[in-house]
Amino acid sequence: MKFEELVRKLERMMEEPLPGREGQVMMAPQGRMNEGAYKASIRSDHRKGAVLMLFYPHPDGTFVPFIKRPAYEGVHSGQIAFPGGKYEESDGGLDRTALRETEEEIGVDASQVRILGKLTEVYIPPSNFMVHPYIGFIDRLPEFNPDPLEVERVIECSFPHLLDKKIRKIGPVQSSSGVILKAPYFAIEKEIVWGATAMMLGEFTYLWEKVERKGI
Repeated sequence: MKFEELVRKLERMMEEPLPGREGQVMMAPQGRMNEGAYKASIRSDHRKGAVLMLFYPHPDGTFVPFIKRPAYEGVHSGQIAFPGGKYEESDGGLDRTALRETEEEIGVDASQVRILGKLTEVYIPPSNFMVHPYIGFIDRLPEFNPDPLEVERVIECSFPHLLDKKIRKIGPVQSSSGVILKAPYFAIEKEIVWGATAMMLGEFTYLWEKVERKGI
């Protein structure tokens, strides 16, 4: 599928009702599958954040970048995620947070990115963040310039690979507390993408597959 055609399809997809938890739950860790327990875990003093699922043209098709966090003393040490971060009052909106953080973390010019819509927010108990995922695209191959303090490396993943059900697996993962638990994940570039990012991808792929079946 040509990049322009994919963008048009994404635009139509984002006009559809979001599946929400129905789409997220298939990639949720065991402790977050129960709706009641999930809602009960959300603290009233939670912080807000936003991330960006960015589509861009590449000589080998359409790609989406992920980041690998550096090892540090924190709950997201070494994890794979979409670029993004904490909402600041000066942002004026969570979509702007996603754009600002993406520019700061991987060097993509925020003014060149067009936001198409957003997916359902995901609460992350260990860091007490409610994260809002946005879908956007840039119409040229970006030149990544990752911030070494925020990003160990940028992982470029082809869109067809993201949709490949063979990369969806279940196995042992290590939580931020060091506990090993069994959870669903996406296997991307020899990395394990699980937790909140996997839940966002779960909703995205669920919605994409629904649109495909409907022939939109």
